[in-house]
Amino acid sequence: MHLLRKTDSLSHAQDHGDTIVAVATAPGRGGIGIVRLSGPQALEIAQSLCQKQLPARSATLAYFRDADDVAIDQGVALYFPAPGSFTGEEVVELQGHGGPIILDTVVEACVVAGARLARPGEFSERAFLNDKMDLTQAEAVADLIAASTRGAARSALRSLQGDFSQRISRLQTALTLFRVQVEAALDFPDEDIDLIAEGALDKDFENLSSELGNLLAETKRGALLRDGAVVVLAGQPNAGKSSLLNCLAGDDLAIVTEIAGTTRDTLSHFVQIGDLAVELVDTAGLRETSDIVEMEGVRRARKRIEQADALLLVVDSHAGFDEKDCLLLTEFQHLPVLLVLNKSDLSTGAVPDLDCAVCEVSAKNKQGIKNLEEKLSILIGMDLDAEGTFSARQRHVDCLWKTQSHLSKAKEWLDAGRKGAVCGEFLAEELRLAQECLSGVTGEFAADDLLGEIFGSFCIGK
Repeated sequence: MHLLRKTDSLSHAQDHGDTIVAVATAPGRGGIGIVRLSGPQALEIAQSLCQKQLPARSATLAYFRDADDVAIDQGVALYFPAPGSFTGEEVVELQGHGGPIILDTVVEACVVAGARLARPGEFSERAFLNDKMDLTQAEAVADLIAASTRGAARSALRSLQGDFSQRISRLQTALTLFRVQVEAALDFPDEDIDLIAEGALDKDFENLSSELGNLLAETKRGALLRDGAVVVLAGQPNAGKSSLLNCLAGDDLAIVTEIAGTTRDTLSHFVQIGDLAVELVDTAGLRETSDIVEMEGVRRARKRIEQADALLLVVDSHAGFDEKDCLLLTEFQHLPVLLVLNKSDLSTGAVPDLDCAVCEVSAKNKQGIKNLEEKLSILIGMDLDAEGTFSARQRHVDCLWKTQSHLSKAKEWLDAGRKGAVCGEFLAEELRLAQECLSGVTGEFAADDLLGEIFGSFCIGK
């Protein structure tokens, strides 16, 4: 994949000088609808529709007219001169009534006057290319629009305000200073002190690695807050998985009977636990069976379990924790597991002493549910106050993981150099690659097809 600086030519660079237009408000009918123009002819086109001069940053009441001088709508025009606009270009917003026909007609009139229809996300793309925001902030615009919980919305706003970008910038500065020391040691080998061999860089490298590790952990948490978590309810038949799903969802979603093996397929429902959107997945009871339909249910259950961020292993505590439950716990120990001892109102046995998180509940009586939610939040890494979390994506996690991987290799060369090996060039190269990966988070280095994928997922008017 070819990496480009954001200042290099991109696949859409040839039409970056066009004036673009799109409806900026959501589809459907509303009291107000906005048509946005951006580009060198934005003001000229808007003034031709309004038949008025539009002063900067002032609301001008006008009729919007087509090329035949027929009035389309009456509304307000707002002109934002470059570079003090969202895109960094000349921008005009025509704010009229929110009927689809009206808005489409206004857009058509703008196209006739010289604009072209914007691609999805092209306004945000231009803001990125014009240094009005970096890539994490541009992605935060889409995340803020798509947020499904208040916590996700708050974290997206923090990324939009630059919280994530500032953390990356501080890490970039520290990495740059470290590279300067290494390059100086290579460029001036006749100096009295060999920084690599003497171990003078060890403390700085330790601080750099620690900061990266902390940022990676927070980024994973931010991605989880943005994307939500998949939590699967699994266990033996008749342990009360469906009852627990109904209890957590607050509705009778799954069929509950006394007959073991009632659930034959997976059933999903989204709930909010704290600030996190959680997809709860009820599954068929895990057991050996000759029933073809139930066998397929068990197969699907195991497939969903492998896709889970966390597992609620539900046990019938009235029947007691048995050998089969122990085997399931061992089988899924590679996943974050919360052992849920259901039917605690009927239990007479002691809580088993196991090396995993344990929670007692009664789904029937809705007892212990708050404690279950708290322990589940801790299990999936959302136990801390989400107020300081910034929005992140898996792409950011991948970039930071690659950065960490190159730093780990750099540490190996640094250790080898302290033992007398000649390895400065290898150390410098790993540090350069680490910084390049880190730059990919904010888009200082970004692949052309990556930018297309990111901005292509935006709304047309953004």
